Amino acid sequence: MIEVLRCWLRRVVVFAASVAVCLSPAHAGAVGSGPVLDMNFPDPDVVRAQGVFHAYATSGNGRNVQRATSRDLVRWSAAARDALPVLGAWVDPHEPRVWAPEVFDNGRGLTLYYTAHHRVSGRQCIGVALSAGPQRPFRPVGEEPLICPVEQGGAIDAAHYSEDGQRYVVWKNDGNCCGMRTSLHLQPVSGDGTRLQAEPVTLLTQDREWEGDVVEAPTLIKRGQQYVLLYSGGPYRTDDYGIGYAVADRLTGPYVKADAPLMTTGTLAGRVRGPGGQDVVEGTDGRDRIVFHGWNADRSQRMMYAAGLSFSNGRLTVDTGPVSP
Repeated sequence: MIEVLRCWLRRVVVFAASVAVCLSPAHAGAVGSGPVLDMNFPDPDVVRAQGVFHAYATSGNGRNVQRATSRDLVRWSAAARDALPVLGAWVDPHEPRVWAPEVFDNGRGLTLYYTAHHRVSGRQCIGVALSAGPQRPFRPVGEEPLICPVEQGGAIDAAHYSEDGQRYVVWKNDGNCCGMRTSLHLQPVSGDGTRLQAEPVTLLTQDREWEGDVVEAPTLIKRGQQYVLLYSGGPYRTDDYGIGYAVADRLTGPYVKADAPLMTTGTLAGRVRGPGGQDVVEGTDGRDRIVFHGWNADRSQRMMYAAGLSFSNGRLTVDTGPVSP
């Protein structure tokens, strides 16, 4: 009887240890094991400040711009306060539609780009706000949006890029709002990102079947001597939404798209539905991570996922295994 009891106890210990391994933070963050942030957190953008990763997301949970924090890109905590409690005077207060924030360190504080509903034109346009630091609220700059090409359907999904002391904003003209084409554009801005300095240059447009009538959510990075432009495409409410990329030898292109999308519901074996709204951030180990959103089962939330990302021989590769701290 004693031996039977001992055997039973050993099995319990082994079972408990296996559960502990499954729940260990070192194994968290794998695409297959679920989101790194299990709440509605669409279009995540991540910036690192003072040793802490700060993620910002589209409006939800009672906030214009959501924020969450992490020290390792694996364990996240949602912040209680709205990162952008006051919107620009140009935003429609009755239907603000605040989307796709982008935050970067401007050398004196942080700059936030956000998309919102322009009350005069009825289009989505891009505004800008400033903050003294990640724990401080952002305050809008200017009485009008920074980018608002009404004749092209408006503008959404601003992203930041910097090179040789020059800052740029990459954005999408929101043509699919009104039966026009969508393209991604590059435009020089001032050091704090609050003023445009020249006319935009078009980097790429929709021309692949999987993209449908949409290319959006640009993310521009440079790896080695090549520029890599990630973007989302397809109808965002469906499993057909996905992430693609294009590569160029010069900042202004031409950008050559990959033969197939980088991430789709299919390539992720259905473990993430409609992946998109991505950002790329360097982890504590110096390696790239891609953060992105995906729908839950009933399509009521878009949660944040993370995966390893590498670039070699002109190609991006996603590691869907565990994301190490």
